[in-house]
Amino acid sequence: MRRFEMVRDVEQPVSGIVTGKFMKRTYGLREFSADISFLTKNIRDVRRVMREKLIPSALRERLMLSVTSVYGCRYCCWVHTREALRSGIEQEEIARLLAGSMDNCPEEEAIALLYAQHWADSNASPDPEATRRLEQAYGDEKAEAINLILRMIRVGDLSGNTWDRVLYRVSFGRWGNRLDALDSIF
Repeated sequence: MRRFEMVRDVEQPVSGIVTGKFMKRTYGLREFSADISFLTKNIRDVRRVMREKLIPSALRERLMLSVTSVYGCRYCCWVHTREALRSGIEQEEIARLLAGSMDNCPEEEAIALLYAQHWADSNASPDPEATRRLEQAYGDEKAEAINLILRMIRVGDLSGNTWDRVLYRVSFGRWGNRLDALDSIF
């Protein structure tokens, strides 16, 4: 039974080239360079966000799973499922998050989680109104930390998908296109 399926709207602008049946968003060189440059320039903030309790670990993992639900990286799905379980999130909630559902998530996190999905779905270019709502709900400092977390998981997700695309291409479609990542986890 498939619990997770990544489907991309063909009209949606996507970086990278989609060939054959490989349907996941991937990195282009310019996008990858921009994301790595951003994280490198903000390395102190990255360390601070990961160490401090401004964003609790459970919320951080929910954010990462929300972004992964859009990008569909099987590696990030596995790693962040494990980390979410360690942070106390139940398997059922994890499965729902990876399926794109916010059911049973803490109400006070709903705006952040919906923003995370929108952020990923819009290819890291969220609607200004969504950004304003995030800042209004959480304050500037926490909103900035949330955006930094989203950028970190984007690098992981798109790097994993790009690697899978390489595997897919060199194997003539036999490897790298697993869309049923949850089946191997639960």
